[in-house]
Amino acid sequence: MSNNDITPFVKGVLFDLDGTLGNTLPVCIGAFRRAIMPFAGRELSDAEIIGTFGPSEEGTVRVLAPGHEKEALAEYLRYYAELHDSCPTPFAGVVDLLIDLKSRGVRLALVTGKGQGSADISLSRLGLAPFFEHIEVGSPLGPRKAEAIRNILKWWGMGPTSALYVGDAPSDIPAARKAGTFVVAAAWAETADLDLLLAEGPDALFKTIPEFTAWLLPRLAV
Repeated sequence: MSNNDITPFVKGVLFDLDGTLGNTLPVCIGAFRRAIMPFAGRELSDAEIIGTFGPSEEGTVRVLAPGHEKEALAEYLRYYAELHDSCPTPFAGVVDLLIDLKSRGVRLALVTGKGQGSADISLSRLGLAPFFEHIEVGSPLGPRKAEAIRNILKWWGMGPTSALYVGDAPSDIPAARKAGTFVVAAAWAETADLDLLLAEGPDALFKTIPEFTAWLLPRLAV
C-alpha cells in the first residue's frame, strides 16, 4: 500500500452491502430463484443468477424474465423481504465498528449495486441506515460503483487517497481503483471467494471483522 500502509490516511470509509455488512447474498439468490421460476418455467441455478449480477435487480429481471420485468421485480422484492428473516442482523462486529468510526469523525457512506427497493429493505432490517451520510445504489444499465464512489468523494470534498472502499466482490476492487481509492477485500462472508479476491490485488484482505478493525483504526487520519 505504499507509505500509506504505515501513515494514517483514512478520513472516509465507503462500504458495500451484500456480503460486507450482512449475509444478504443468499437472500438475493433465493428471492430471485423464487421470483423468476414462474416466468422461466424452471428453477435457476445459483451460477445463472449470480452471472446476471452487476446491474441492480431491475436489470437482472430484464435478463432473467424478459417481457415480465414489472411482475418479476414485484415478486422479487416480496420474496426478498420475506427471506430477509434469515438475515436479521449485520455481521457480528459491524455495528460496533460503525459506531466507533462515526464517534471518531470518520465520514461513512454506502455504495451498493442493489436497487433502491432491496437496499431499503436491508438497511431497515439491519438497522444500518442512520450510520451513512450518503447511500448510492445500483443502476439497471450496469455496474456504476466507480461513478458512485466519485460522487460521494465530491460531496465530501475529499481526495480519493483519503478514502477506503470495503467490498466482498472481486469486481469491487477494480471499481475502487478506477475511482482512485484504496480498497479492502472483505472475505468474512461464507460467499467470499478468496482466490478471486486476491487475484484482483486489493490493498488488504481480511477474513474477520476484528482483524479489519485492528488494521483500520491506526490508519485513521481524523
